[in-house]
Amino acid sequence: MDLDAFGTTFVTLLVIMDPIGVSPVFLAITSHLGREERRRAAIRAALAAGALVLGFALVGRFVLAYLGVSVESLSVAGGLLLLLVALEMLRGQDYPDKADPSQDVALVPLATPLVAGPGAIAAVIVLSRQYESGGERIALVLAVAAAVAVVAVTLLAAERLSRLLPESVIQFLTRVMGLLLGAIAVQLVVDGIRGLV
Repeated sequence: MDLDAFGTTFVTLLVIMDPIGVSPVFLAITSHLGREERRRAAIRAALAAGALVLGFALVGRFVLAYLGVSVESLSVAGGLLLLLVALEMLRGQDYPDKADPSQDVALVPLATPLVAGPGAIAAVIVLSRQYESGGERIALVLAVAAAVAVVAVTLLAAERLSRLLPESVIQFLTRVMGLLLGAIAVQLVVDGIRGLV
């Protein structure tokens, strides 16, 4: 295993996935779930994000090339999706509950585009081009798994923290994080358009 490839990939993904920054959003969008359901949502989101990032690390560049989609276009699409989520958070709109099986906040917007967003996808595609030998590929896969494990542990800890916070604080955090998420979404769109231009 190549330690340089592992370290670079792990640190890059950890910074982009930002598990500390995602935790308040996780609390806000899962506020309608019970303790056990929230725990399962954290694990499901981490697994889905890990599968998505790993999939793009292995075959992402071929898929995007086949579809004729640029990483910049992916960034714009992810930004627009995040903006819709941010608007719902700012308006205090409840997320769909578990009674509607077609909606799963653990997958969208948590797993993607929050954790495994355009930034993480673009990063692993670039890194997979850079690290092409067998040992480097193994290091890349292990680094993705390690980064996802950190995200899962952080989200599970956020679930415990939520029991200490009153509902009014969670509602306040929802509005604040909605504003910040909107800014992140706009930045993703701007970066994507700048890259396309």
